[in-house]
Amino acid sequence: MRVTPSRSPRGKEDTKADADACADVAVALPAARTAVPAADSPDVAPASRGFLARAALITAVLTAAGALLGLVRDQALARLFGAGSETDAFLVAWTIPEFASTLLIEDGLAFALVPAFSLALARRAQGAPGDPVRALVGSTLPRLSLAFVAASALIAGTAPYLVEALAPGLPDPGLAVDCTRLTAVCVLGFGLAGYCSAALRAHRRFLAPAAIYVAYNTGIITAMFVLGGHWGVRSAAIGVAVGGGLMVLVQLPSFIRQLRRRTTAPAIEEPAAGTSERAVTGALVATVLLFALGRQSQTLIERFLASTLDAGAISHLNYAQKVAQIPMTLSMMLCTVTFPVVARALADGDVERARDRVERDLALACCMLLLGAAVVISCAPQIVELLFQRGAFTVRDTAATADVMRVYALGLLGQTLTGVLVRSYFSAGRPSWYPVAAMATGIVVTSWIGAWTVGPLGVLGIAAANASGITVTAVVLLAGMGPRSVPVRVRGVLGELSKPARAAVVATIAGTFVAEQVPSAVPGLAAGGTTVVAVFVLLAWALDAQGVVPALRSVRTLTRRLRHGRTR
Repeated sequence: MRVTPSRSPRGKEDTKADADACADVAVALPAARTAVPAADSPDVAPASRGFLARAALITAVLTAAGALLGLVRDQALARLFGAGSETDAFLVAWTIPEFASTLLIEDGLAFALVPAFSLALARRAQGAPGDPVRALVGSTLPRLSLAFVAASALIAGTAPYLVEALAPGLPDPGLAVDCTRLTAVCVLGFGLAGYCSAALRAHRRFLAPAAIYVAYNTGIITAMFVLGGHWGVRSAAIGVAVGGGLMVLVQLPSFIRQLRRRTTAPAIEEPAAGTSERAVTGALVATVLLFALGRQSQTLIERFLASTLDAGAISHLNYAQKVAQIPMTLSMMLCTVTFPVVARALADGDVERARDRVERDLALACCMLLLGAAVVISCAPQIVELLFQRGAFTVRDTAATADVMRVYALGLLGQTLTGVLVRSYFSAGRPSWYPVAAMATGIVVTSWIGAWTVGPLGVLGIAAANASGITVTAVVLLAGMGPRSVPVRVRGVLGELSKPARAAVVATIAGTFVAEQVPSAVPGLAAGGTTVVAVFVLLAWALDAQGVVPALRSVRTLTRRLRHGRTR
């Protein structure tokens, strides 16, 4: 096994435990993953800092574009259909694409397929007979496609029962059933899109996978405006089905190009036959899907509880979540880029490099998240008014959504920690039941707190239950880091996270005070957001937070280069 010295400072008391944990992980890796591939393998781009920065920039730009189109989609939904019973019916059906995206694109299958493709690429670089990548595709894609078709048909056939189970208090279940049957088609599109995304990211091709939500939201927005006058809110469900197909089409050319490639390298070690085909085992798929299912089931709990409240409660929760989750989505961009890097490092047997990468990801992702969460909490009324308060979306809806958004934002750190840490458990391509147990613990907490608080607090109690449950899941995942995952240094991670957390608390207080002094939405958002950013960056820099200091140095270097270029 090749061991790279850690770049992070280490305490003497942690040295032996860290070494033991690394050894345990290395022993657990299959023999085929401990062979060092050719250093100049052309199968994937080199994972240099410059490459990761460019990949993260591409992902950031397209993710931001997809998020903005998502806001336009929600604005169109609010403008055309408001926040009443018709929108609630569609949002019950919206549970299907939400679950499908988590299971098949964002978490679920990606945790199984990215390590599998990374292993196949490592074997290809070692000169394994045949083409391990094509063999993996041939053994998995046909069976998974059949499973996606069967799942779509099952959801469409059982739509009335699903609606009754998801929202028993819904006033118009027939409309929700129609929308559910239309959105069921997206399971096939999302499944194929997730498969292509995992394969391309393992090849370190990030442009097409990052563009899928641009295509998806474009399909929904177009369908609502073209068909909304005749089909009503059903047009949004049609758009979901169309958008799922566009997600596949935008990636298909790049996916086919990667499959046609075949590079040769001198054989270093003859792996056992069928290793890459066995990489995607039933146990691995079961664990990643159960975890993703558990994580998304928080939405089921919310909508089940909210269906017993006044009309519009589900809509307020939905709009609040969509906006509040934007900082989390942006903070996870780097992890999307580096997950294949971590998986490839473990496939090569380099546990130290994987651990350093995960620790840097945690620091940067949490810094970005805490800054975004501080802006959301400080300026929630201004953000909701600016984005949604028009047409059928009233001032009352703005106030209710802003209150929910502030409570929901308290769980964003737990959401981000969960998203980063769970990648460490599955990056070696081995089944792990510990994340499933951690998520189950969080679900129990969410259910109990939600049932206890929905009566006296309404939607605010539901949002608080969500934040509490996912935070408990993150704590359990962090406590379990060790031989069963990439063995990060937990005490060091917690110490580092405390720096931006302290900065975020002070920035939130200052930003809220400033935003409340300005009566208009746009100036108030500008004043409050600027105050949050300024206070957060200054305090985080003073505390020497790892996620902020390198970013400030990069900005300073870029500014110096631009100034030098203008001078020349």
